[in-house]
Amino acid sequence: MQLDFSKNINIESLFPENEFEEKVISFLQDWFSVSETVSVQTSGSTGTPKILEIEKKRMLNSAKMTCDFLGLKEGDTALLCLPVQYISGKMMLVRAIERKLKVIISMPSSAPEISQKIDFIAMTPLQVQNSLDKIHFIKNLIIGGAAVSEKLKNEISTTLQFSNSPTRIFETYGMSETLSHIALKQISPIQEDYFTIFNDVEISVDERNCLKIFAPKLNPEIMQTNDIVELMHFESAQCDKKQFKFLGRFDNVINSGGVKIFAEELESLVKKHIDRDLVFLGKPDETLGEKLVLVIEGSEDGNLKSQISNLKFKNRFHIPKEILFLEKFPRAENGKVLRKEILKFLTD
Repeated sequence: MQLDFSKNINIESLFPENEFEEKVISFLQDWFSVSETVSVQTSGSTGTPKILEIEKKRMLNSAKMTCDFLGLKEGDTALLCLPVQYISGKMMLVRAIERKLKVIISMPSSAPEISQKIDFIAMTPLQVQNSLDKIHFIKNLIIGGAAVSEKLKNEISTTLQFSNSPTRIFETYGMSETLSHIALKQISPIQEDYFTIFNDVEISVDERNCLKIFAPKLNPEIMQTNDIVELMHFESAQCDKKQFKFLGRFDNVINSGGVKIFAEELESLVKKHIDRDLVFLGKPDETLGEKLVLVIEGSEDGNLKSQISNLKFKNRFHIPKEILFLEKFPRAENGKVLRKEILKFLTD
């Protein structure tokens, strides 16, 4: 199915060929109804799944922010390959409606069908991993749903290195409450360290250095996160852009002997050299309070241990006290690793 929102579309004349197309049409019927809100299901990746009633005007504001940031224009092509029960899929349709895009509807899968040039697409890291041979078809790709690993960033860079493709790839930052993302960080062709927030979004930090978001066009409330960040603010006559660097989740900070260690920061370093999923955890310790341990998914490998021992960590207390192996990591439905379950397994 293809939908051209640069023209008037009669929703009632559309005939779905599968269950996914039925869900797309159902959402469009809700969207063009007299109701001022639509229901959105959260993924539950940072809490209990719930249903939110979101004002359509706020979703349009979010769509405009993304389209303006990427420079999308009427008549551009987009591809929808994300589930429409979640905000990620719904917002792809709302962006198409707001910017009058032509949308190709593709059944969500771990390897989306991409067989022609596309101006805009949103995908998960797994979908990108399985589509590396096709990303040169894409002009603007945003990746969300989970953090983009160093391994995937390197594979993207290698794939596009000798391509004349104009592909721009961004990692997103956001949540259901911010109606998808409020900031983007380019990872190709330039690899940035800081997320750049959209216009009309204000950010600050609390006493923990956790990010606070005020985006009145998206949500009337100030949103408090548990994401520890480093702020950077350029302000001059020529430039006024606010940026932040994600350091790690407050929940995942390891306090070892009074030293705070950001697990995600160490994981990014090690993943540049180790081609396996891994997590740094704080294992209870009578002397240190928490002992830094590294858990690697898969069978035990002495060579990996040697590689890690030879890595140059920024500080000596970043060196793991133990390197452990777990055949298979417990994961949530969306694929995120369940750190607390791993730690519970190690301490039981």
